[in-house]
Amino acid sequence: MGKRAGCHYKKQEQINALIVACALEYGHVVRLKGGDPFVFGRGQEEKAYAEQHGIPVTVVPGISSCISLPELQGVAPTSRGYADSFWVLTAHTRDGGLSEDLFRAAKSSATVIILMGLARLDQICALWDAEGKGELPAMVIQNGSRPDEHCWVGTVNDIAARVAAERDRGPGIIVLGETVRQHEKFRSLASVLTQV
Repeated sequence: MGKRAGCHYKKQEQINALIVACALEYGHVVRLKGGDPFVFGRGQEEKAYAEQHGIPVTVVPGISSCISLPELQGVAPTSRGYADSFWVLTAHTRDGGLSEDLFRAAKSSATVIILMGLARLDQICALWDAEGKGELPAMVIQNGSRPDEHCWVGTVNDIAARVAAERDRGPGIIVLGETVRQHEKFRSLASVLTQV
């Protein structure tokens, strides 16, 4: 049932119905999803729909990409001396607009992790730049933990153009905050800039 932005194999209502149909026909069904399906996913909707149709549900929590992918890159969402908290946001609302929480997050000193936002990376970076945070460290991870993973590291001012030139249509996450300084590529980049 793969879902990508603007390219859904089946609509959510069809997925819900298929879960119930398979459970009734085969006696069980496994709905396996990447990451944690309860973080900007439809896990709760699918669970509720199955239960409404008399199907008992067991949830095995996933590990959200918002935490796991930065950690695999050596970047802790919170770290002493860098950030005391982190926000996890979606880039857009149900009606397709930018989330109001993005405007609030741009004012924060927290690490901000944005899911489903690559198509709006330039708009997101513009929000942070408008808050005087153009030099804030930024990281984008696409196809995280997979063989075709790609990670870009830079600043709010330069990351959008670099990602736009190289990314594919797959999903990715955006990390904005001082904790990105922990990434090996950022330390190398900072070292080069100080030598110039």
